[in-house]
Amino acid sequence: MTKIGISVQLYTLRSETEKDFKGSLKKVAELGYEGVEFAGYGGLSPRELSELLKELNLTSVGSHVGIHRLQENLDEEIEMNVAIGSKYVACPGWFPPERTEEGFREIVEILKESSRRFAEHGIAFGYHNHSFEFEEKIGDQTMFDAFFSALPENELFVELDVCWAHNAGLDPIGVMKQYAGRTPLLHVKDLRREDGKLLTVELGTGEVDLKPVLEAAEEIGTKWFIVEQDECQNPPFESIAASREWLRQNYR
Repeated sequence: MTKIGISVQLYTLRSETEKDFKGSLKKVAELGYEGVEFAGYGGLSPRELSELLKELNLTSVGSHVGIHRLQENLDEEIEMNVAIGSKYVACPGWFPPERTEEGFREIVEILKESSRRFAEHGIAFGYHNHSFEFEEKIGDQTMFDAFFSALPENELFVELDVCWAHNAGLDPIGVMKQYAGRTPLLHVKDLRREDGKLLTVELGTGEVDLKPVLEAAEEIGTKWFIVEQDECQNPPFESIAASREWLRQNYR
């Protein structure tokens, strides 16, 4: 089996990238990450970011593009992701506070059109979950299953966040196997609960059983692990360094 690549979601480093975007990417490369998933581009032009990635020998795994940018800035996102060589773009899960079937259908149409436009440039389009998609229903399906039933595999891939699946009470491996062959990107994330609060923590320091997840990922055809912490409990670079080291020790 081909070894799965190791990347980081730059949202984890947002406090650092706001201060020094180029320097932050340099540190990511120095820590041994092979790729990055973007959540904003540091004000760089497509050409500037492309050249920076080449200089650092980093792969653009893809980008998270929110629903509003898909609606209002799709051409810019396409231009950027084509220039930096992204193979994937995903919409980070979002839904209006009033979650109705009508609202769901409206989002599906936005995803469908976005997928069509990215596909014209050879970029696959997907959806990234949080917990609510597993906890709420559209008809007789969970919202998660409803999204991936509404659009076929070639129009919407699964970017599974195993932490949020676990938090919703599911076995992430069960979800992975259900969507085998459709989950090229996997957000590996851990969590711990303290004093009634949910904390995202470095890999291997929380309650998510991640080692079987790494094994199952190879079986289902995952291409990239993406390290992410929504909120770091330690300085962000220390956090992603610790998670990268855990992966070195626990993934062949």
